[in-house]
Amino acid sequence: MSELPIPEEAPRTPSSSDNYKTLDLALRVGEILLASGAGASDVAAQMSNVAHVCGLRRATGDVTFTEIAMTYQASPDEPAMVQIRHVRHREIDYGDLTLVDHLVRDLIDGRIDRDEARARIARITSTGHAMPRWARTLGWGVMGGGVGLMLGGGLLLITVAAIAAMGVDLIQRRMSRARLPVFYQQVAGGLFATLLATGLAALQSDLVPSRVVTACIIQLLAGVSFMGAIQDALTGFPLTAGARILEAMLATAGIIAGVSGGLTVAGMAGVELGRFHPGASGFSDLPGLMIGGAITAAAFAFSSYSPLRALVPIGLIGGLAMGVYGVLDERGFGTAWSSATAAVVIGLLAYGAGARVKVPALTVVVPAVVSMLPGLSIYRGLSLLAEPGGSAAGLVSLINAAAIAISLSAGVILGEYVAQPVGREARRLERQLSGPRLVGPLRVRSRRKR
Repeated sequence: MSELPIPEEAPRTPSSSDNYKTLDLALRVGEILLASGAGASDVAAQMSNVAHVCGLRRATGDVTFTEIAMTYQASPDEPAMVQIRHVRHREIDYGDLTLVDHLVRDLIDGRIDRDEARARIARITSTGHAMPRWARTLGWGVMGGGVGLMLGGGLLLITVAAIAAMGVDLIQRRMSRARLPVFYQQVAGGLFATLLATGLAALQSDLVPSRVVTACIIQLLAGVSFMGAIQDALTGFPLTAGARILEAMLATAGIIAGVSGGLTVAGMAGVELGRFHPGASGFSDLPGLMIGGAITAAAFAFSSYSPLRALVPIGLIGGLAMGVYGVLDERGFGTAWSSATAAVVIGLLAYGAGARVKVPALTVVVPAVVSMLPGLSIYRGLSLLAEPGGSAAGLVSLINAAAIAISLSAGVILGEYVAQPVGREARRLERQLSGPRLVGPLRVRSRRKR
């Protein structure tokens, strides 16, 4: 009597619980990336990568400004699974961003499975910052001093700019705890800087108060997500780009309102703050410009909780970019084109530097760009608007400031397009990639880990 054949064991079908756990992991990754300033294209790609490597081959990610969603449909005959997560405003922490980037790479390379990845990301979100809050305030002070050095100030200006930057940070921290919107925090920061400069001018100090205001404007602009807004606009996410641009405009309007209010108070008190001549650059000589740019970039990275190993490369790239900007501006290229060229240099170097010190390129790009933010143009525009008959020139200066911000963002992204290597494996995923990756890996292996 012949034996009956033993039926082969059917492949295990993932349960709904397994699928929901995978979608939840992808959403948690996307939440930290989006809250840390990553572009919508990067966030959507990394969420899809996480789902793909965990076995969900047809999962798709969707990103808006305040929400992220993951959808998975196992077959056309089954209803789709949908998970949505609201992204709360978080203080930028490049340390957490780096840890999540490493987690995604470990998951893709098979060094960890899904359950371990979920445990790790839970630890990341539940653990506080890597350094005390007072150290971050001190970092803002060093950044303010670096901007003062770029503006050609002496020891007095550098000291006052550092004190003003720390004061702005303390005010904004207190207002953030009270859950006041960012717009009012920007207004308070700009008003504080201008009133401090007014008080110094009233004492008839040798200090140039307008440079103190400019240093604080650059600090306030550093938290505005110009980079993510322009990246989303260039990579096919118009809804998120529009929301981020509106947020950036409101934050910048808050700065303008605060500074203009301070200038009005100064005028009523009969205090002359002075302004930079519209045709002058207002910056230091080339060595001071490069050293100040390096200090500003490294200090901002420190204040954003970047890993300490990344501070030196970030400082070097920031200083080099300011050097490129200074040389081109002296040759008559104009502020916008000089800024754009320096930003392309940052984009070209950030990818390799980030890979060398094992941090996402985003954590190198943003600090290196900070020193070139158009604080000087904004101050010029406000000063001109406050003078009789200066409305047209002031408006031109503010438009120039907007052009500089767009040039910086577009230049960095162009540099990343050129720098990011496109190999054989990357070309296979070319249709899935919507742009260069400032966060996360390019390659995803077909691997199923749980």
